[in-house]
Amino acid sequence: MALTVLKNETLSVAVDSHGAEMVSIQNADGREYLWNGDPLYWKRHAPILFPLVGSLKNKQYRIGDKVYPMNQHGFARDLEFAHLSATETECWFRLTESMASLLVYPYEFVLDVGYRLGESCVENLWRVHNPASRPLHFSLGGHPAFVCPQRPGERQSSYQLHFDAQGPLVSRVIGEGGLVQEAAAKTVPLADGFLPLDEHLFDDDALVFEGDQAHQVSLVNPDGVAYVTVRFDAPLFGVWSCPDKEAPFVCIEPWYGRCDAMDFDGEWSERAWGNTLNPGETFEAKFTIEIK
Repeated sequence: MALTVLKNETLSVAVDSHGAEMVSIQNADGREYLWNGDPLYWKRHAPILFPLVGSLKNKQYRIGDKVYPMNQHGFARDLEFAHLSATETECWFRLTESMASLLVYPYEFVLDVGYRLGESCVENLWRVHNPASRPLHFSLGGHPAFVCPQRPGERQSSYQLHFDAQGPLVSRVIGEGGLVQEAAAKTVPLADGFLPLDEHLFDDDALVFEGDQAHQVSLVNPDGVAYVTVRFDAPLFGVWSCPDKEAPFVCIEPWYGRCDAMDFDGEWSERAWGNTLNPGETFEAKFTIEIK
């Protein structure tokens, strides 16, 4: 476990080799934008979700006639990554299969995670490579949590989300076991792209948006300033916080994958929104966090 710090004139970003996880994003004045990982609310900062996004039905999946266990969001976030390279403004980490991972995920893989600083942003870079002679099936996602509210004395309910869409948006409904209720959906109305962070917004768990409904989400403070903006090409994204704890953070999560549906009974390769790499192929994706 070791920290790598990237820095330019406007931003400083710290990345832990454990999980290749960002643990801090600060501006030049030292203001922190990333959640501090206080376990009273949620112990993580910005975990990488691989090879699973969300939950599996009965916490297991099937390949042929063999069943494998896997916990929510996969295992990458809890493992030590190898440090590949670092400059003042860019770093890369790598995770590959191990004897332990093969027991729960019987695939060879190479997962590279990178971070690159721009003038007022940090790019989150992903590469998944299939070095094996058979197809590789996986999901991949980000889960960054941002400080909200920003300032002492403010309430999260005074903040808003802003989407690059007029809406209304349609969210999946998460039910028992963290699984999608396939026949249910929730309409999320927007006013000129804005959605207030009502204290009951996450009572039913995360908002889960499928099918390229938006590709930019901002956190907007009571002054009307979008102080964090997440841009992505992912076909799905989630927005989440802990409603029962009044947690002072909000997650904006680009995903290439999703939890199982309650009635799903297929194999791992048949999961909704999953990804497949043929032998020798590489999947690349990124999302950008802009700080104002």
